[in-house]
Amino acid sequence: MNRSPFMHVRPEVAEAVERQRPVVALESTLIVHGLPWPLNLETALAAEAAVRAEGAVPATIAIWEGKPVIGLDAEQLHALAQQKNALKASRRDLAVAVSKKLSAATTVAATMYLANLAGIRLFATGGIGGAHRDSTHSWDVSADVSELARTPVAVVCSGAKSILDIPKTLQVLETASVPVIGYGTDEFPAFYIHSSGEPITARVDSPRQAADLLRAHWNLGGAGVILAQPIDPHVALEPESFMSALSTAEEEAVGAGVHGKELTPFLLSKLAEITEGQTLRANHTLVLANARLAAQVARSLWG
Repeated sequence: MNRSPFMHVRPEVAEAVERQRPVVALESTLIVHGLPWPLNLETALAAEAAVRAEGAVPATIAIWEGKPVIGLDAEQLHALAQQKNALKASRRDLAVAVSKKLSAATTVAATMYLANLAGIRLFATGGIGGAHRDSTHSWDVSADVSELARTPVAVVCSGAKSILDIPKTLQVLETASVPVIGYGTDEFPAFYIHSSGEPITARVDSPRQAADLLRAHWNLGGAGVILAQPIDPHVALEPESFMSALSTAEEEAVGAGVHGKELTPFLLSKLAEITEGQTLRANHTLVLANARLAAQVARSLWG
């Protein structure tokens, strides 16, 4: 485990890693840029509780006053949840946040990177980034993909965010040699939507099967893995109504000149407004389900 003075690993997390006990990393962009107050704090705390209930140690990751923290405490979580202007930090932004002593929420890419430095192999989130829809730039692809291609962490998620171009995202993941594994499904989930309709080539149906696959992948020198679990159908959005809402949100983004890393939080906020909170409820539900599954897989991996 990395013991850099630039990084603080909460003692409970450090001890669990040292003793090879199950640990699950959790990201913080969801807290600052994904959900509104107080649902963001409620979701963060509930995700940690879900991990603990399955016998694993949660480690919510962020940059706190210039230091990467692996396992925010309750006071830090509460404070971060109320920060409206905290930096959204991908891997490229970590040195900026550290050198300027900023507090920052870490994206999937940054959380994976820091989790790996701390010796954590399982990470639960809502949905990964990928290729944007209707982009005129073929290179407009989230850093999550490149991080998955080089960092040996399994990301338990509900597929890629529904606002993305799912077929193109799957293509770039294939090019990057990132295994996309369906948990109890043969089709790639689409975050708020139960299924994208896109087939995936591998499936597991239990935490033990998932752990066996991860162990084999890493023994063969592989890097990141996506373990994609569909959202519960009872809270999933209907594809047609969601796509209508997304088109409206995208038009507003164009009108407001929103682009780059600000686009995703803008669209998520607009979708919550247009769907009268349906997307928020769906996001909360899938994050907790993924936290539970990640803990179960971590327990099987280290058990």
